[in-house]
This record gives sequence, structure tokens and C-alpha cells, in this order.
Amino acid sequence: MKIVRYRADEIINFGIMEEDGTIRELAGSPFESLNPSGTIRRLNEVQLLAPVEAPRIIGVGLNYAEHAREVGKELPSEPMLFMKPSTTVIGPDEAIIYPRQGKNVHYEAELAVVIGSPARRVSEAAALDHVLGYTCGNDVSERVIQFAEMQTGTMLIGKGFDTFCPLGPCISTDLDPGNLQVQARLNGDVKQNERTSDLIFSVAQLISYISAAFTMLPGDVIMTGTPSGVGPFVPGDVVEIEVEGIGTLRNPVVAEE
Repeated sequence: MKIVRYRADEIINFGIMEEDGTIRELAGSPFESLNPSGTIRRLNEVQLLAPVEAPRIIGVGLNYAEHAREVGKELPSEPMLFMKPSTTVIGPDEAIIYPRQGKNVHYEAELAVVIGSPARRVSEAAALDHVLGYTCGNDVSERVIQFAEMQTGTMLIGKGFDTFCPLGPCISTDLDPGNLQVQARLNGDVKQNERTSDLIFSVAQLISYISAAFTMLPGDVIMTGTPSGVGPFVPGDVVEIEVEGIGTLRNPVVAEE
């Protein structure tokens, strides 16, 4: 099942998107129920939005073994976590704003997990029961600022600029997050191409670890980490993130005015 959030006739709704592009509008939020309203839309009649609105975003650093080797780091013994502001979130085809302070801004293709029900101190065995589904994510990062922050033991501004967390195009349910292909393309050229089987900490491990500290809520998003091959982009570029079973998230890059 693919759940989309969209704008039609200036109204925002959720819906179930079928393979033929038909969207069956939901009566409310998918975090409450999947009951249809009876209204039918077509994909070409709506504007797709980020599949969640203003979520808490938990990022995971250095969570692919090959990426850790790429940057010359030892594999972490526990998840390296950070958070991104909700104002980083944009949807499909919305522009990533290259900030005025930007000197070296990178794409990071990621599998993003959307929490569907409250989770507190859940076991790894029960963790996936709290997942609504999965979407494509791009953990955009300004490296000069990020690396300077990391020297002081922090990480916020380098990953926290407005528009630095594209999500979409849908929330796909009933996927096995343990072996999905994750790909990034820059202007059509493949830059990242790995499977989630290379994750150091699985989705279930991450949910269990995080929920041992605080309650995860419906709509929370976990960005599970990025594979090897991260690199820079500049205004005028187009970044595409594709995750197997979900679809392609496309975003142009424009300079901040």
C-alpha cells in the first residue's frame, strides 16, 4: 500500500495511491485509520506533499558499513543520533535551497521510517509493529559547518537549514526494510547505490534503542543513515533519491535569494 499526502483544490488530504495513478482519499489521518472518504482523485490532478507534516526527525550517522570504511571510521558500537528541525522537511519537486552560508552541501540518500503508533521501551522483536511504513529521504548536509560542529560534540546547523530534509513521494507499507536498494542520482548520474542489508543498526534495533529513552510518536521519522558515495551539489542541479518498493523523490536545487 502506498499512502500519499497531497493538496487538491487548496485542501490537504491523505490518500491511497493505486498503481494506475488513482488516489482513494482517506477520511482522515492514516495514523488513525485507513477508512476511505469515497472521493477519488488522479495523480495528475494533485500536488504531492511531504508524506508527513512537521515531524520529529531523528537522524542516524555512520550507519552503513561501507560508508564507514569510505570515510575511514570504525564501526560505531551504538547508534550515532542527531535531530533535524521540522522546518527542514519539503516534498517531491520542491526546491532544496542552497543557503548563503553554503560552501560544500551534500546529498545523502536514505531509507526513512515513519512511526505509526506510540513506541516506548519496545523490544526489537516488536519494533516493526510500530511502523506505519517507509519513504525516501535526503539528509542534506552542509559539510563545512557540520564538521566544525562535530569538533565541539554537536551537530545541528549543518544539517538543519530549511529544506534540508526532502521526504516522499509516499509512505509504502508492508516492506522488508532489511534488504532494499537505496540510490541517489545527481542530474541523472548514479552516485549512491547500496542495499539496506549493509546497515550496521537495523530499523528494529534503532526503534528499540531510541524508544528506550523517549516515546516515539505517530508521524516521527527516523532517517536510517546513508550509504557510500555522498557528494556535493550546486544550484541548478537535480537530486533524485530512489528506494526500492517506494518510488523516486526528485528535488531541484536553487540558490537562496
